[in-house]
Amino acid sequence: MSAVCGPEAEAVTRGLGFDCHDVSPVLSVRPPWDLAHPTMPLLELLIIGGAIFAFAHALRRHRDGDPVNLALWCTSLVYLFIIEPPLYFPEWFGLERQYGFIFAHNQFTVQFMGDRLPLYIIAFYPVISQLAYELVRSLGIFRRGPAVGAVAVAFVCQVFYEVFDQLGPQLKWWAWNMDNHLVNHPALASVPMNSMLLFASVSMGAMTYLVVRLTSGRSGRSLAPRVLLAGILTPPTMAIAGIPASFFTDKTWVLLAELALVWLAGIWIFVSNRAPAEPSSPFVRVYPAVYLGAMAAFWISSLFTGDGPVGSRPYALTCFLGAGLLTYRASRTAPAALSR
Repeated sequence: MSAVCGPEAEAVTRGLGFDCHDVSPVLSVRPPWDLAHPTMPLLELLIIGGAIFAFAHALRRHRDGDPVNLALWCTSLVYLFIIEPPLYFPEWFGLERQYGFIFAHNQFTVQFMGDRLPLYIIAFYPVISQLAYELVRSLGIFRRGPAVGAVAVAFVCQVFYEVFDQLGPQLKWWAWNMDNHLVNHPALASVPMNSMLLFASVSMGAMTYLVVRLTSGRSGRSLAPRVLLAGILTPPTMAIAGIPASFFTDKTWVLLAELALVWLAGIWIFVSNRAPAEPSSPFVRVYPAVYLGAMAAFWISSLFTGDGPVGSRPYALTCFLGAGLLTYRASRTAPAALSR
């Protein structure tokens, strides 16, 4: 069996329209107009542009004396490069029996690691972490402490991430190996619930908490080791959150209960919040609305052009509503004065 393209990977990638035997092992670049679906280059533009926007905002915050945004942006990448390779190539890490082959991305404009890692996915980690952190920070919730702020971030990530996660398989941005019952079941429609809970909420909330506690008030060279430590400590939090489900053969109700706790805690924090709002940044006033507008357009497109597995439309709509309300609330805060 090839460590790059075993039988399961071959079947999944052929369902996406390409052969995983015929890929570059390090880097591949292809014209955006040759991609499998017209939404794919637009998705890349949305996410990569958002990562650049978030980085520029993080640099401005750092110059103004707050290192958390920049530390979180960088920690997101540390976390990415720790967590993604074992998911793509579990056999390289002796994890094939525990994980098996989980999923494959389609072929995008720029791709790494045998076409397993698109550039836009690298950009997605700092985008979603910055979007959630900035929205929560602008509403003043971190004034109530890093733990409360981190739980709020976990909820915000859930609602913004799932409008993307529930859509991707239908437009064949990626495909799950649904024959993998170790990791990809139970699922909500076409999306594994482990992904919905652990990746879309737990990891981002835990990472934000670690970054805020480790880097707030720090500067200069002391940031780098703290960023590295936060990125290294984030994956174990996912394993801890997965412990309750490990005691049951049918994990569905346990994962549903944990997801419900994310929703209940998040809604309670936002509804009960009386902390004064922070001045909002151009990033939080612009990018969440652009992100949701683009995702709405992609969802409409999927009704006519999507032929992959359909996600849970009721859950995606609920997440759209939650994300829209949060975006509206953040847009009502006073804008920050631009630094000179």
